Amino acid sequence: MKVIGVNASPRGKDSNTLRLVNAVLAGAKDEGADTEFIDLYTLRIEYCTACGTCYATGECTLLDDFSDLFDRIMNADGIVLGAPNYIDAVPAPMKALFDRMADAIHCQMLTGKFGCSVCTAGGSGESEVVGYMNKVLATLGANIAGGIGVAIGRDPNALGKAETEAHTLGKTLARSIRGELTYPEQDEMHRQKREYFCQLVKYNKDRFAHEYEWYTQMGWMK
Repeated sequence: MKVIGVNASPRGKDSNTLRLVNAVLAGAKDEGADTEFIDLYTLRIEYCTACGTCYATGECTLLDDFSDLFDRIMNADGIVLGAPNYIDAVPAPMKALFDRMADAIHCQMLTGKFGCSVCTAGGSGESEVVGYMNKVLATLGANIAGGIGVAIGRDPNALGKAETEAHTLGKTLARSIRGELTYPEQDEMHRQKREYFCQLVKYNKDRFAHEYEWYTQMGWMK
């Protein structure tokens, strides 16, 4: 059982969001998971150019750290996303990562995986950012085990409580991976989404050759 944490904070070891990501990973580790932490600000993720090459070949024309990071995500059973609130959204490196995953969205490549998100904010908006990151994970095919958001500016002591909740979330994530917790409503949503993207890929199979092959190999093409 492998759980990976991706933190998008420019503050390095002084990041408050880092504390939440590490708490989730610690909870998962207590349940037997092998964990890995990635500081997104130490990587170079270029902006998507919308060239469409990934749809056709499964490869990206940009030479940076994205491919290695994506391989590490694909090799994980659970994904933890962490970001501070930047104007009710994620910082640019996290958004750049999301934008590079269009092929993975079409192919629903995180199907069978589980995810959660954490966010710290000064005054507000933490819930919106957690919701956005979890929606991205769900759009990629993952089931969502939960999320933690905390506004530290309103209560500096709130971070400690949030760390305790994040540790519990990590345990929940690991139990979900083991199959102890199930998400039938999310499973049905993913089934419908796969059917939608299957039709999209089928109608564009000349341009989306890689994706058509993916759906065929997965046994999802109808």
